[in-house]
Amino acid sequence: MYIGFFCDSAERNVKDPRDGKTYKTVKIGDQVWMAENLNYGTVNSYCFNDDVTKCTKYGRLYTWAAAMDSAGVYSTNGKGCGKGKTCSPTYPVRGVCPDGWHLPTPKEWRTLFSAVGGSPGDGTKLKSTSGWQKDGNGTDAFSFSALPAGYPSFKGNYYDEGTYAIFWSSTEYDDYYANHIYLYRGGDIASLAEDYKGYGFSVRCLKD
Repeated sequence: MYIGFFCDSAERNVKDPRDGKTYKTVKIGDQVWMAENLNYGTVNSYCFNDDVTKCTKYGRLYTWAAAMDSAGVYSTNGKGCGKGKTCSPTYPVRGVCPDGWHLPTPKEWRTLFSAVGGSPGDGTKLKSTSGWQKDGNGTDAFSFSALPAGYPSFKGNYYDEGTYAIFWSSTEYDDYYANHIYLYRGGDIASLAEDYKGYGFSVRCLKD
């Protein structure tokens, strides 16, 4: 039994009116998350290995500036946030998410971790039941279905499909690094860390 966990028994979907794509959602504790990685095409977002079928499978991989909508296309809350800059976002940061959803803060990721068994989080319960290399699959006990999408470096090379799931947060560490959470095929923990803003990571949107 997991105190504070509640998942709607009926599957619920949200439609992104910008491109018509539909995403599954899940309620975990008091939060409502997309249960799939965002797959909305923007500048500085990528399909793994530049293969469009990977976007269908994993969603797109966004630089931190793209995830934050640093150009201010959809809101001004993350405008100007990118590598080589110090920014002061207004929270919640919608970023690249559909209207009514936002890019999670580290605090909101920790709330998720607490709901699934503590902080750091129990990665096994968040991982999908297939797609992870070397017996790294999870139980997906909360229907979060984290997928090991890997990532592109700022030099355009792609790494670690099947090994890592990495999701941006809406806070920066410094001018060149931003905070994210990651899950690894060989571990059971979902951890907070930071990495270069120019890398391309997945986005999971959280309902406002």
